[in-house]
Amino acid sequence: MNNGTVANNGRGQHVGGLQDAGEGRRALEGKTALVTGAAQGVGKGIALELGRAGCTVIVNFRSSPDLAENTVQEINCLGSESFAVQADIRSGDQVNKMFSEVQNKIPKLDILVNNAGTQTWAPLLDLTESDWNRDLETNLRGSFLCTQAAARWMKNAGGGSIINIGSGCNKVPFPRLVSYSVSKGGLDMLTKVAAIELGMHGIRVNCIAPGAILIERTKQENPEYESVWGKQAPLGRVGLPEDVGHACVFLGSDAGSYVTGQTIWVDGGAFTQANWPYSLDDQAAVSMKHSVKLGQH
Repeated sequence: MNNGTVANNGRGQHVGGLQDAGEGRRALEGKTALVTGAAQGVGKGIALELGRAGCTVIVNFRSSPDLAENTVQEINCLGSESFAVQADIRSGDQVNKMFSEVQNKIPKLDILVNNAGTQTWAPLLDLTESDWNRDLETNLRGSFLCTQAAARWMKNAGGGSIINIGSGCNKVPFPRLVSYSVSKGGLDMLTKVAAIELGMHGIRVNCIAPGAILIERTKQENPEYESVWGKQAPLGRVGLPEDVGHACVFLGSDAGSYVTGQTIWVDGGAFTQANWPYSLDDQAAVSMKHSVKLGQH
């Protein structure tokens, strides 16, 4: 069990996160969570951190049962319960079936993490209708369907926490990722309207917008992904799946009980900085020179 300390792994990356809620109790002890697209990548990292914090975790997958089972076993090794459930979240019928199956196994759902997503690399003029539909149906429609199903359950159980996983393109458009950018922009607004409507039922809805996260897919996207994107963040590194998971633990825990309708940026500051033509070193040199001139008067 994590003792609540925050360690450094030697690469300037903090590990450990918010795990203890005092008196040796883990932050999410006694809570249950459903994470969509949790068989691998960021979703798996989120599921593991929720499990590390004491949460019972339901691992949703679409087409990778072996990977999902591996995630379940790793959560079990952390001392938390877990099981996998298959569903293509683009389908309302499959989402309803998934929630029925989950309700038969657990008495309540405290946390939903809408993580499952797809993206298509293509210029606007070449993007196909089928690719557009797949990305919008997975990233936005799927999140809507799961939010609706979870909120109906949470409403009758005293509340809960819904966490949407966004992107840097919640805020700025990504070139050649047209459908992905549109879907994440829509997800940001879904977060806000859901938070407003569901607050009266004790349901909090927030979004986490990760920056560059190092996973197998992004390594394939660019072999130099870590060095290229690490330079874009003021903190000087890319993120890891557990960085996103730590934010989910906070939003799902009692520590986040007065936070709703917000987008939390887990990006090392990358999307906070402006597109600024001067480097910080250049600005420091100019500032020093200007200060010297002022002192001569």
